[in-house]
Amino acid sequence: MRARAFLIIVAAVGLIATSALAQTYPTHPVSIVVGYPPGATSDLLARTVGDPLSTVLGQPVVIDNRPGAGGNVGAAYAARASADGYTLMIGTDAMMTSNIYLYKNSPFDPAKDFAPITNAGVNIICLAVNAELPIQSVADLIDYARAHPGKLSFGTPGTASPHHLAGELLRQKAGIDIQHVPYKGGGPAVNDLLGGHIGLGFLSLSSAVPQLSTGKIRIIAVVEKSRYAGLRDVPTIAETVPGVEMSSWLGFFAPAATPQPIVTRLHDEIVRILKIDAVRDKLGNLGFSATGSSPAELADDVRSGLALRGQLMKSAGIEPE
Repeated sequence: MRARAFLIIVAAVGLIATSALAQTYPTHPVSIVVGYPPGATSDLLARTVGDPLSTVLGQPVVIDNRPGAGGNVGAAYAARASADGYTLMIGTDAMMTSNIYLYKNSPFDPAKDFAPITNAGVNIICLAVNAELPIQSVADLIDYARAHPGKLSFGTPGTASPHHLAGELLRQKAGIDIQHVPYKGGGPAVNDLLGGHIGLGFLSLSSAVPQLSTGKIRIIAVVEKSRYAGLRDVPTIAETVPGVEMSSWLGFFAPAATPQPIVTRLHDEIVRILKIDAVRDKLGNLGFSATGSSPAELADDVRSGLALRGQLMKSAGIEPE
């Protein structure tokens, strides 16, 4: 009985301490770790949300860029940071669902080492074609690919990127023979698409839209579950080939064991910020559709993404480096 009473007292003291911590949090600057260099979509998201978050928290929010190994350097650092709410991280779908299959000896476990806060939204991926090709739609693309097997190449920002996996998914679902050409980023890929060195490109919308005015490329579809509000006339690939969906999402995470009251406060504040018109418009101009989700929904995004990406990468013959 004495032992049980002691445990109850310890638990009560712990709850009181956690509650007190949440009420006083934060008392010094909060950092948001970004596993990519300045200018990347994840960096722009962190800075766009960071400024208003600093205001509501009453403390500076510092963006800490730690690029390397496809985001693994930053993620490994954040996973091992103190679980006190002072180190947050922008996690991408690539970091949290693909990298564990792409890199040997992953330095973190995406499902166990983090406390999900909220899925901030999606970085829209589109399918663009060189304008000299007689392709106006996904159906046209499939017909052309079947008539010219192995002749069409699609460029992406890199191997195992969601853009690459979107192309592999289309190849498998439509039963067409198209060749992948990986680039070191979206910029080089769109440049070769403009020059006609590749016929297709699975690109972030932010890379493709500025090039539409050249008349050298056209966007024929987006790789999302539903049409993008900023391009209502552009269909999804799934409208022609059901099941071809690939969401490139970005979310906020904290180290595992971060006190739940702190996670809840951060979730509420960040989701509120994402709903501000000025924030949504700024991110929308970058081709990013801001949403917000519950921590449980983000955890499910990680779990389901791990299963889907693992299967896709295996079928595509992608081996860990």
